Amino acid sequence: MGLKTFGLTAVDWEERVNYDRLRAQRLARVERLLSESELGALLCFDMSNIRYITATHIGTWAMDKLVRFCLLPQGGDPILWDFGSAARHHQLYCPWLGERSRAGISTLRGASSEQAQEVARKIRVELEERNLLGEPVGVDVIEPAVLFALQAEGVKIADGQPLMQQARKIKTEDEITLINTACMMVDAAYEELYRVMKPGMRENECVGLVSKVLYDLGSEHVEGVNAISGERCNPHPHVYTDRVLRPGDPAYFDILHSYNGYRTCYYRTFAIGSASAAQVDAYKRCRDYLDEAISLIKPGVTTADVVKIWPRAEEFGFASEEAAFALQYGHGVGLSIWEKPIFSRFVSFAHPEVIEENMVFALETFWPASDGWSAARIEEMVVVNKAGCEVITRFPAEELLVAGGRYHTAAGPLPATRETQSNLNRSSR
Repeated sequence: MGLKTFGLTAVDWEERVNYDRLRAQRLARVERLLSESELGALLCFDMSNIRYITATHIGTWAMDKLVRFCLLPQGGDPILWDFGSAARHHQLYCPWLGERSRAGISTLRGASSEQAQEVARKIRVELEERNLLGEPVGVDVIEPAVLFALQAEGVKIADGQPLMQQARKIKTEDEITLINTACMMVDAAYEELYRVMKPGMRENECVGLVSKVLYDLGSEHVEGVNAISGERCNPHPHVYTDRVLRPGDPAYFDILHSYNGYRTCYYRTFAIGSASAAQVDAYKRCRDYLDEAISLIKPGVTTADVVKIWPRAEEFGFASEEAAFALQYGHGVGLSIWEKPIFSRFVSFAHPEVIEENMVFALETFWPASDGWSAARIEEMVVVNKAGCEVITRFPAEELLVAGGRYHTAAGPLPATRETQSNLNRSSR
C-alpha cells in the first residue's frame, strides 16, 4: 500500500499536506496550460475552478450562486472579485492574493441583473491594461446577461472549461492526500452506520447520522447522502426519503462530502436483518463487474477498454445506454464531482480517454436482483499508480454485509440468509 493516512490537523514534526505546495502547484499547472493555449485569459465563475486557481473559499452557501469571479491573464497573477467582506478577509489572511482580492459581485443569479455591466467593465479594464482585449477569454460557466455584457465591451468569449478540466484531471501529491483523508472519514461514517442501522430506522435518520459523523471529524461540506432502501432500490431514484427500513430490505448509500475541498463518491450496499438469495446473487454480480473493471486500470489503458467489460443496458432492463447512464459508471473526483475521466458505455466508445498516473476516480456498478425490486450498488475510489491502481475506499464490500443483528428462535440464531447458511456478517461483529 503506497498511500499514507495522516491525522486531520497540521503539525510541525511531520509533513502531511503541504498547503503552500498545493496552492503553488495547482496555479502553476493552470498557468502552464494557459500559456500553451490560444486564450489570452481565463475568467472563472465556478467555485471549484476559483478555488483551484486562487485557493479561496467562502462557504457552501455560495456554491450555486455564480456570485464571485476570478481572472487569470496570460503572464499575470490571478485577480479575484469576491462577495462583500470576504474580499477584505482574503487581503488579510491570504497573502498569496493580497490586494488582488477585490470587492465585486455578479448578478446574484439575476436578482441584481444590472451588475452584469459592472462585471464586464471590470474585466475589460484588466484586459486593456495587459493588451489582451483582442484575445479570446476562456469562460467556464456564465449567466447570459454577463455573457452579453462582456461581448458588448468587446471581449471575445471562448470555452475555458476544457482547459480547467485538463488542469484538474491529474492530481498532485497533496490533492491525493486530501482525497484519501476524505475517504477515511467516510470509512468511519459507514462503520457507525453499520453498527446502528436496523429495522425501524428511517432513510433520513441514516443521512443525519452520516452527516454528524462527518462534520464531527471535520468535513467541510456534506454534499449529499443517497439513502435508498427496499423497493426504492430498483429503479435507483438518487434521493433519500423518510422510508422506514424493514427486515429483509436491501439498502444502499452514496456518501459525498469534502475535506478541505476534496470530495468523495462512495457507495455501499447492505441487507437489513437478513438477505435473500436474490439479493446475494445481485451483489455478487455487481461486485464482479466492479472488480473486473478495477483489474484493468493502469496507465495507458483507455476508458473504452474498461467499459467494454460492463453489461449492455439491455442486459439489466434499460432500453439504451443513455437511459441507464451512471449505473455502470466511472468519473474523476477532486474539488468536484464529476471530473475527467468519464467511464460510460454511453460516451466512452466514441470519446475514449487515456488513463494516466495520479488520476483519481470512482468506479461504480449496479445490478438489479431477480426478485424484481431489490438491487445492489457498489463503488470504489482509486488512485492510479505506475503498476495499476490503489483502492482508497476501505469499508468492507467484498460480500454483502447484513446490518441490524441476527434474529433468534427457540432453536438458536437464524442464518443471515434465509435460503442459505452463508456467513455474510463479519465475524468481529
